[in-house]
Amino acid sequence: MDSSDDQMHVRVAWLYHMEDLTQGEIAARLGLTRLRVNRILSECRESGLVRVSLTSRLESCVALERRLVAAFGLTDAVIVPTPEDPEKVAPLVGRAAGEYLSAYLARTEVRVFGVGWGATLRETIRHIAPADRPGMWVTSMMGGLTRGSDLNSFETAGELARRLNARCTYLAAPIYAGSAASRDTIVAQDVFAEALARVESVDLALLSLGDLTTRSLLIRHGLPADVTAKDLRAAGAVGDVLGQFLDAEGQPIAHPINDRVIGLPSARLAAIRNVVVAAGGRNKRAVIAAALRGGVPKVLISDEETARAALGG
Repeated sequence: MDSSDDQMHVRVAWLYHMEDLTQGEIAARLGLTRLRVNRILSECRESGLVRVSLTSRLESCVALERRLVAAFGLTDAVIVPTPEDPEKVAPLVGRAAGEYLSAYLARTEVRVFGVGWGATLRETIRHIAPADRPGMWVTSMMGGLTRGSDLNSFETAGELARRLNARCTYLAAPIYAGSAASRDTIVAQDVFAEALARVESVDLALLSLGDLTTRSLLIRHGLPADVTAKDLRAAGAVGDVLGQFLDAEGQPIAHPINDRVIGLPSARLAAIRNVVVAAGGRNKRAVIAAALRGGVPKVLISDEETARAALGG
């Protein structure tokens, strides 16, 4: 969006939300069609330029948050109503996560902010309030895809760092090495020492979870050629965190792929001060339930139907 488009979006949003003009009145004033005004207002919400806050929350979501905290020993939980359109789950969960993290960062000193990847985290970052944190490091917590994608770990970490005016490091390596031995050889290289040390010192982690369907970017594009989703299911996997596959109890499966990951071992997540997991949707119910049983998140941000399923109804 160029500067003239940006100014038009801001002007339309101001007239509609602050001056209470109708879409027809805005169209007449600015020489636009009503359809164009409607589209601009939608784009303002989608981009985060306009944020709508409700002063009251659904009682069922609040009650569910309390049950999740009690059942899994969480520090906190944020549950949003499940939209009718499944494609809106990631944007809504991402917005809730962005608002949660904005408030958390405003009251908590964070030295190293670790981040995973995925569509929900992309939405989360768009809704984190911009800040000036030149003393903070943002780091990717796993390797990335060898092909370009705005959902990739490198792009996710870079965008978060720009949002917070923080310094940034990457694990500039693929997600998986060819074998456990080659993984050990790679991470032993001096070039990775600083990045891996920073990953080990993360005190706030923002992660999502992957399932085993083709909706998963990892399943579509990230698995090694010698591993399939069918193989992983046969080994008991229900999904992954940081590229490491978990069983229904949230424990790493007995499969060589977990020893090939270039990133923070999932067992070390427990040592991080705060691990925020943002994930939702019907396709992720099994892996979210597994992550909760395995103690992965300290904070869960999800949608109501998915969270209720994780509790068993």
